[in-house]
Amino acid sequence: MGRIPQSFIDELLNRIDIVDVIDARVPLKKAGSNYKACCPFHTEKTPSFTVSQTKQFYHCFGCGAHGTAISFLMEYEHLDFVDAIEDLAQQAGLEVEREQGSGRPPQRDDNLYDIMQQAGAWYKQQLRSHPQAERAVQYLKQRGMSGEIAAEFGVGYAPPGWDNLIKALGTDEASRRQLARAGMTIEHDNKGPYDRFRDRIMIPITDRRGRIIAFGGRILSTQDEQGPKYLNSPETPIFHKGRELYGLYEARKAIRNPQKLMVVEGYMDVLALAQYGIRYAVATLGTATTKEHLETLFRVAPRLIFCFDGDRAGREAAWRALENALPVMHEGREAAFLFLPEGEDPDSLVRDEGREAFEQRVDQAMPLSRFLLEHMAQQVDLTTKDGCSRMVALAKPHLNKVPDKVFRHMLFDQLAHMVNMKTEQLERLADHQPAAEQRTPRAGAPARAGKNTPIRQAINLILQKPQLAVNSPPCEFLQQLDLPGAQLLHDLLEIVRNDPHLNTAALLERWRDKPEHIHLSRLAENQLPGDDQGLESELHDIILYLKRQIKLQRWHFLQEKLTREGLDDAELNEWNQLLNENSMFQDK
Repeated sequence: MGRIPQSFIDELLNRIDIVDVIDARVPLKKAGSNYKACCPFHTEKTPSFTVSQTKQFYHCFGCGAHGTAISFLMEYEHLDFVDAIEDLAQQAGLEVEREQGSGRPPQRDDNLYDIMQQAGAWYKQQLRSHPQAERAVQYLKQRGMSGEIAAEFGVGYAPPGWDNLIKALGTDEASRRQLARAGMTIEHDNKGPYDRFRDRIMIPITDRRGRIIAFGGRILSTQDEQGPKYLNSPETPIFHKGRELYGLYEARKAIRNPQKLMVVEGYMDVLALAQYGIRYAVATLGTATTKEHLETLFRVAPRLIFCFDGDRAGREAAWRALENALPVMHEGREAAFLFLPEGEDPDSLVRDEGREAFEQRVDQAMPLSRFLLEHMAQQVDLTTKDGCSRMVALAKPHLNKVPDKVFRHMLFDQLAHMVNMKTEQLERLADHQPAAEQRTPRAGAPARAGKNTPIRQAINLILQKPQLAVNSPPCEFLQQLDLPGAQLLHDLLEIVRNDPHLNTAALLERWRDKPEHIHLSRLAENQLPGDDQGLESELHDIILYLKRQIKLQRWHFLQEKLTREGLDDAELNEWNQLLNENSMFQDK
């Protein structure tokens, strides 16, 4: 599927009303020009959660949660960006647009969801009524699975035979094409298609909206048919195994706001743990845990526990998970590692020792920081200076990946204790940026939060009331202005001039996933005093003031050159002309 065009997102945010979106989930009460409620993202008795209909923006003064209607659905419903867009589009009666690189018309994926839903229902029916289903039922009973859990997770049965599913669902050419695109059939040279799954326990894999997107099959016959013990659907237009997690939808249904999620290796582990009342387990689908998996999981719960076998292969898999986790360890996130006894998996262990003992293991899982440093310490001799130096060299690249400053400082503190150094000394050694570079703000970055510069105020005005910028003076000069935030201000002005109907939410979404987004979101929380006419005049004055700064910067350049090496005639005339324009030195 192609990328969602920015123009569609703009139209969507102008079409929907954030008040309706939130009020359908969290009842709002009118409070002046805004709406209020108790925050859905933390516990409170006095409402501090405010929704602005004008800005199409929400903000909690208690916990700091804020964002657009898209952000709200992502956080409240635990959706990813695309799913949130699709939900809002459905509410607005719009069909999500996609950019097509090939120029060919897109094939509708809605039909694939439909055919997968039909396949899931058919497999469930076969488990209840097929003459050979008793083998499957007995296998599930041997694994300790109750009928309730099997029904909740949609467990079914694919009977033996080459074309049972095709006969049941492939009633015409269009449906047979859909089965093929959904990965449910395989083409056999010139002999036509046959069912991918045969004589297997069938486990439907759902997306975060509960739609069946793939299947996992556990083989029953080991004599009559060759094949892997576990077989997953292939990659399809609706199934990408590097993004999906088995059991996440069911975990969210069972626990409204889970505080932890446990990542296990297989869907049978998820089912076994659910059978024992442990409803926060999810599984990757034959892949290592990716950064995309982790971002999805951390949007649902603040604490992740990775569960692996205690053997060498398990520890290697855990290390790969840790390497992917480090760059996403933002503030408020926590990760830990649970290593099981040799020869055990979650399925077998929870049967042997029961829920309470298993959950004690979960609670005592090894923190990420300990696993990280102990893993590297095993590779060196910390009783020697050379070993300590090697330890620092091994640890630095990993610690520098951690974005949360507090957590990174704590890791350096632990490392410093291990190698008998001072924490500050280690952090200086690990810092790859020259000091001067750290102190120089990026040209496109907004001014710091505590400094209300003219550029920051102009950005604030445009962000909160985009219509103020429609009649503002030309702003091309801002691209040459050597001040923090000048490029961002230029971009905001250009966007609003090209599309005067944008609101605050639409502007914020332009910078989603960019460094400027956090600064812009904080500005959007502010309230502007005064009427529109006065605010428009203020913006006009700021832009004219900034235009004078270009001349001032040019004069300073010429002044320095005059002192250093002198000016030619043209430059001297320019220097005099700028000096005579006294108004440029008057701060307004």
